[in-house]
Amino acid sequence: MAKRDYYEVLGVPRDANEDALKKAFRKLAMQHHPDRNPGDKAAEAKFKECNEAYDVLKDAEKRAAYDRYGHAAFENGGGGGGGNPFGGGFGGSGFEDIFEQMFGNLGGRRGGGGQASGRGSDLRTEVTITLEEAFAGTKTTIRVPSSVSCDNCSGTGAEGGKPQTETCPTCKGAGKVRAQSGFFLVERACPTCGGAGRSIKNPCKVCHGAGRVQKDRNLNVTIPAGVEEGTRIRLAGEGEAGLRGAPAGDLYVDIGIKPHPIFQREGNNIFIRVPLRMTQAALGGTVEVPSIDGGRARVSIPTGTQAGDQFRLRGKGFSVLRSATRGDMYVQVSVETPQNLTAKQRELLEQFEAEAEANSRTSPESEGFFSRVKEFWEGLGR
Repeated sequence: MAKRDYYEVLGVPRDANEDALKKAFRKLAMQHHPDRNPGDKAAEAKFKECNEAYDVLKDAEKRAAYDRYGHAAFENGGGGGGGNPFGGGFGGSGFEDIFEQMFGNLGGRRGGGGQASGRGSDLRTEVTITLEEAFAGTKTTIRVPSSVSCDNCSGTGAEGGKPQTETCPTCKGAGKVRAQSGFFLVERACPTCGGAGRSIKNPCKVCHGAGRVQKDRNLNVTIPAGVEEGTRIRLAGEGEAGLRGAPAGDLYVDIGIKPHPIFQREGNNIFIRVPLRMTQAALGGTVEVPSIDGGRARVSIPTGTQAGDQFRLRGKGFSVLRSATRGDMYVQVSVETPQNLTAKQRELLEQFEAEAEANSRTSPESEGFFSRVKEFWEGLGR
């Protein structure tokens, strides 16, 4: 079955910027995540597909190659990375291999001599927490479908844990194979020996010589207080297991934060909008508001408070990452116009309005505005 266009997969136009790509990917990843769709093979396939598309389009070089050559730029095992449901986008090699052929080894990022390290791929996942959890910090358990070291052979890839090797028949000991990809000749680590140049004569019956098997793992993740939306936590060595005992990759956990029905966060500060009755704003008084830590705070409302006035509560804001300090909380006032008046309330307001018309000091801003309007019209001769 032909692959779908990567832009179509993410539902973005071809000129979409980095932020639009990231937003679209996160939405789709959360929608089709295996944890949200247990046992749903269709959702798992879509999750892998959007990971593969984002892995290519978020990288400027890969995206340029894809825009020019389409999927052909990543054929023969190239950097689309669709085999790993958690992305694998940090250790991909397709487009990198093309440029290694043209310009060398990209500043020495890979070992020389045809030997590949076999290090496991880095994995990526996302955890969504509440604003309260981001404030206080939390611990959560995540399920990671990945490759782990084979217990039967202790990760060596050989039956009994004692490998007997021979020159790899695929690459003839070179550790690399070449394949045509579009207009490029791509050189990659040999898929048979993993770049070692030698293959195992007595492969493990469980992992078939790879030294690793597919298995879901549950990991406990500690999220510190004060994290922001998009914070990335690195768990060293918790990624995909390496080939035949090579080091494992890392796991990157991206933090998402759910919107809150009361509080809005900006950096280390918290904002809360408090509607006041017209009489409360006019007469003043005291209101009680919640704080993000679950406590209560009393705010004094001065006489004649206007819509949009803001009151600052020091030290009542958000936790500061890796610090014992906190930001501030800002109480923003809105004044609510009364509705559904009773006959008595309407009568009292009409009396108030009659008094207000006789005393311009009651609403000085309104009086000043209409005075300027009158001058404007008089200036026009109207």
